[in-house]
Amino acid sequence: MKRANTFDVIPQSSEDEELLRRLLDASAALWNEINYERREHYEDPDQDVWEISEYRGRYGGTLGASTVQQIERKNREAWRSFFSLKKKGEANGKPGFWGNAEEGRELRTYIRNTSYSVKWGKYSRLEILVGQDLKDEYGLGHRERLRLEVWGEPNWKEYDKQGRLELCWDEQARSFRAFQPVTIDTSRLAHPLASEEAALDLGANNLVACTTITGQQYLYEGRDMFERFRETTREIARLQSLLEDGRYSSHRIRSLYRRRTRRRDHAQDALARDLIERLHSEGISTVYVGALTDVLDTHWSVESNAKTHNFWAFRQFIDRLACTAEEYGISVEVRSEAWTSQECPQCGSTERTTRHRDTLTCPCGFEGHADLTASETFLRRQTDVARSMARPVRLKWNDHEWSESPRSCSNEERTNPQVASVGR
Repeated sequence: MKRANTFDVIPQSSEDEELLRRLLDASAALWNEINYERREHYEDPDQDVWEISEYRGRYGGTLGASTVQQIERKNREAWRSFFSLKKKGEANGKPGFWGNAEEGRELRTYIRNTSYSVKWGKYSRLEILVGQDLKDEYGLGHRERLRLEVWGEPNWKEYDKQGRLELCWDEQARSFRAFQPVTIDTSRLAHPLASEEAALDLGANNLVACTTITGQQYLYEGRDMFERFRETTREIARLQSLLEDGRYSSHRIRSLYRRRTRRRDHAQDALARDLIERLHSEGISTVYVGALTDVLDTHWSVESNAKTHNFWAFRQFIDRLACTAEEYGISVEVRSEAWTSQECPQCGSTERTTRHRDTLTCPCGFEGHADLTASETFLRRQTDVARSMARPVRLKWNDHEWSESPRSCSNEERTNPQVASVGR
């Protein structure tokens, strides 16, 4: 099973930081040269994209031969992905560059799994290979590696194999970051405590509404997160409008794109972890997730579609959720949820119901929280079991973690007698 450790990397001196920056800058320069050559070959029908110059002689003394190889391999992977998407009609552009010397390069490198080591403990450290020219210039021994301090608690200290290390400068956090892929023995993973089931409704304003067969409900709010996402998007659009003719981006715009993506991904990762841990403690072994593709165009507003596709990144979240669930032996199944957001749980009508913001009402007298009702209806379609629901747990994101909000789901408590009686 593939997983990843993410941690901060701290140079122990100003010289170490200077050496590290030069290493990352040279890697970016190498990427740009390789990518430029491949772009030129792509435009020339007599050239082969895969046939490029030999760069070890020019960059080996700075990066080391193995790192030169990894940069070239990473670029080759990017081009393979481009051709694969192009064949499917989904490509939106050739592999890009890592900035330039004038506006600032994206400082990043990739180090072969045998060319670095990570030691966890009281004084955690990362040791990486650098080229002989840099060793000589900064006084490192022939067999010595650059030693850097490591901050952060890894998700996986014990693993069977480490993958290629990605090391970069995080402009937003103003720190160096490392991403270490690892292979985990599945025998070390947890197992479900029982064989219960749960269903999720993914939404625009409320990111996830969850109902379990054990009678629990969870609601993860997303309005504040989306508003920040939209503010950053507006700023990106403003800066793009100021660009000179012929230019499509800038260092500031790229930085904002990365910030926007990191914020969303961080919240998604934390949401998946928080939810799966809660479900595991309840004995959930199967989670059903609604497939949005069969209902978006018909039933959702343009704004909701934008939130779901651009901000929420449905497919990405499902992958994260399934990846986290695998660690606990929980399976994730994507199934159709058509009409669950419109169906009245009391009379079964889908045509007479009305949704206004978070409330679903029906002339039969039902009134309840729309997303929680949808997740409950979705669950009952899969399990055909109806149970009384406890008071829903509402969770909000504070930029670091999902925490329970003291504000309850008032619609559910006021109008659903079962919820009110169980909650009290």
